[in-house]
Amino acid sequence: IAVTQSISGTGALRIGGAFFQRHYPGVKAIYLPTPTWGNHIPIFKDSGLEVRRYRYFTPGQGVGLDWAGVVEDLKNAEEGAIVLLHACAHNPTGIDPTPEQWKELSNVVKSKKLFPFFDMAYQGFASGDTTKDAFAPRYFIEQGHQIALCQSFAKNMGMYGERVGAFSLTTESKEEKARVESQLKILIRPMYSNPPVHGARIAATILGDPKLNAQWEGEVKGMANRIIEMRNVLYEKLTNELKTPGDWSHIKSQIGMFSFTGLNPEQTKALAEKAHIYMTADGRISMAGLNSNNIGYFAESVDKASHLYKNQAPTC
Repeated sequence: IAVTQSISGTGALRIGGAFFQRHYPGVKAIYLPTPTWGNHIPIFKDSGLEVRRYRYFTPGQGVGLDWAGVVEDLKNAEEGAIVLLHACAHNPTGIDPTPEQWKELSNVVKSKKLFPFFDMAYQGFASGDTTKDAFAPRYFIEQGHQIALCQSFAKNMGMYGERVGAFSLTTESKEEKARVESQLKILIRPMYSNPPVHGARIAATILGDPKLNAQWEGEVKGMANRIIEMRNVLYEKLTNELKTPGDWSHIKSQIGMFSFTGLNPEQTKALAEKAHIYMTADGRISMAGLNSNNIGYFAESVDKASHLYKNQAPTC
């Protein structure tokens, strides 16, 4: 595996995009899910790759994963192109494929000779288990795929300001690994020269020490469990206590830090103006921002905003 330290996950994506634009022999177009993290689009466009889309989420269809759309669009993708896959805790929907769906996706990607490019910014935040959350990229490798992997330790190690990440590319031999790492250095040198070392040394110390690693794994699980608890509490308040209009089951079925609440722009605007609760216009919230002190106020405010627009209740 050819690995280079990056300036967090964003830097890893930018390095990967630039590397593929310069060296990838296939179609220099990358398919992104709809929706995806907003910064994916400018990162890959600025890297010189053509950005294309595939369906991923459709409000009103079960938990929101448009699985038929995912499969159909990737089966119709141009052979030899690149496909971006959120390894776990999809941002912004909080909806991931099941292990069986990942297996099917592996077959589709292989049949179309697509190059799997994984973004794993939230390892541990989906299930609370970093090993379980790494299922998709590990399975793809087991199935013979060559993959690219972008990792961030900003969230799961609480080091946003230290900008700790990695870009990895699986290779067929030690010789290919050396060639890839050489080309990565050539790309990085004029881009930012060197990454900061402080945060990376903290991450390396934790990952390299069995006792510290076990403690970290436990703390990650604690964070993930707290978010899951907030999802359950919010669902109970909206559905059973407040009888808020709409179906709120997606709050519990989605995973990770983020949730597509199903609130529309009018409702999010009302929440900002009347309750000083701020979120993106499409209704995405960070579940990590909710706690036992503010979740009651949040639920009551969402209930009031939902009653203002009764005919536009969430259908995620």
